[in-house]
Amino acid sequence: MRTEKRYFRIPIPLIEEQKKNALIRDLYITEIGEIEVKGGTIWSSNSKLEDYLLAYCTKGSGIVLILGEQVPISNDQFFIIPKGEEFKFYSVLDVNTQLLTAHFDGRKAKQLGKEFSVVRNLVPSVNNMVANREMLFDEIFNNLSKGFHDENLEYVNFCFGHLLATFIYANKTSDDIADESNPIIRRAINYLEKNLDKKISLNQLAKEVGYSPTYFTTLFKKETNYSPISYFSHLKIVRASELLDYTNMKVKEISFHLGYSDPYYFTKDFKKKLGLSPRNYRNRVN
Repeated sequence: MRTEKRYFRIPIPLIEEQKKNALIRDLYITEIGEIEVKGGTIWSSNSKLEDYLLAYCTKGSGIVLILGEQVPISNDQFFIIPKGEEFKFYSVLDVNTQLLTAHFDGRKAKQLGKEFSVVRNLVPSVNNMVANREMLFDEIFNNLSKGFHDENLEYVNFCFGHLLATFIYANKTSDDIADESNPIIRRAINYLEKNLDKKISLNQLAKEVGYSPTYFTTLFKKETNYSPISYFSHLKIVRASELLDYTNMKVKEISFHLGYSDPYYFTKDFKKKLGLSPRNYRNRVN
């Protein structure tokens, strides 16, 4: 469930004018917002995006499905979803996740966004531009509240170009992009994603990556905010929600497909994490 705390969508006729404006046609926003995703619920595109989406997590954590990969995301991380793709974000149970988001397009958008569909870290420090990012979002919100006249839209889009640069080029200006995910944790997550149809114990997973269960759990929780088995359970539920949305598989079939020996336990686990039974989740749009 997504709640919009602040939100502006540029009217379609004005988007068409932006496409013709020589000053901003290379890069322009189509909508911008500050949203909150309630803990244990899913925010998704529901269809292929008509533009690019920048999402910057300012509070909370969850799992985002990008280009077929399920990746953890938490405070001070961002991702860009390419135009023409779908995404799904699952907020951690009992934790509301807040994100600053911006949809954008333009002649340069493809070049700017193509390499950033992975989740990236932004590490706060006194020397980088993390604070400036939120100030730039505020500047855009404040000016859009004054109206959509031409000069204001031009100024807003110049601000957005600066904002986007603070994400994409952060490592070239302030060295504030951290290393990519720990390769051991990435390996473990890949292993879990490929074995969603199985039951996997902590000992099995730790053995797979060559660490003791205790040390591996500490590393995994530090990187993802989940214990390994809890994360595995969340991956199963996210996958189950996809199967309920996009296939005609019965609930019982989905439970067995995801390694649950008891459909009742699957239903209980699903309801605990998403607040709805699998059947009610499938029927929610009706």
